[in-house]
Amino acid sequence: MPESAEAKASRYGSAALTPPVDVIEDAGGITLYADLPGVAREGLSLHVEAATLTIEAESSLTVPDGLKTSHTEVGLGRFRRVFTLSKELDTEKVSAELSQGVLKLRIPKAEHAKPRRINVEVA
Repeated sequence: MPESAEAKASRYGSAALTPPVDVIEDAGGITLYADLPGVAREGLSLHVEAATLTIEAESSLTVPDGLKTSHTEVGLGRFRRVFTLSKELDTEKVSAELSQGVLKLRIPKAEHAKPRRINVEVA
């Protein structure tokens, strides 16, 4: 017999899955790609406090009316991941996009951390 949402919540408590994340760095900053299957915009929470980025999400995978699950691989629909960010990143300019279960976060480098060219004058 399938487990009710209340029974799952009490069994798992505050447990959460750690979503896989790819981090790509380029000259302008970093881009994070987090796999969050079944997560809708309403179930996603992103927080930046000091140098800490927190991703929290809840999936909304439901069984269609008239059907019952006979086997569930993942019974927990809560995700959480925490990152410590470099002071070289500009956390005031974070952009986020959620598409087809993949969260894309772009965090640019702060102006003081970007490479710059220094002109040399001949004396």
